[in-house]
Amino acid sequence: MTTDIVIQRATADDSHDIAIMVGELLNEIMAGTDTHAFNFNLPDTTARLTTFLDQEKYFVFIARSNALSPIGFIALYECHALYTEGAFGTIPELYVRPGHRSRGLGLRLLQHAKLFSAARGWKRLEVTTPPLPQFDSTLAFYEREGFTVSGGRKLKLIL
Repeated sequence: MTTDIVIQRATADDSHDIAIMVGELLNEIMAGTDTHAFNFNLPDTTARLTTFLDQEKYFVFIARSNALSPIGFIALYECHALYTEGAFGTIPELYVRPGHRSRGLGLRLLQHAKLFSAARGWKRLEVTTPPLPQFDSTLAFYEREGFTVSGGRKLKLIL
């Protein structure tokens, strides 16, 4: 684990850096699945993220090397459901740039998310992994950290 890495809660000022990494994440998923599953526009994503952060609809922790270069992030948002017995958090994105993987950074980002979730009183955290088997290692990471399969598949309907 590298000690020169700083993880902080993101502000709207971090939106552009995070949006760039979102694009990298989506491109990696689409390349791994050979499917054009996402539309990505950097200015639109940056503006959307800025709004989400300002309105506290979205919470992001960003990791920087030497407190300068963005190298990863984890995002969360609050949900409500009867089956969860109240509010819970969802992790829509967790991304570490390839050159910084396998050094414990994903685990550190997840630890920040767990502490934040507990402080908000969320009953649980949920995450949807990218498609399997292409991203089996992602599933294995979450399972090592105590996540269990809750069944089903994530489906979408474009409106």
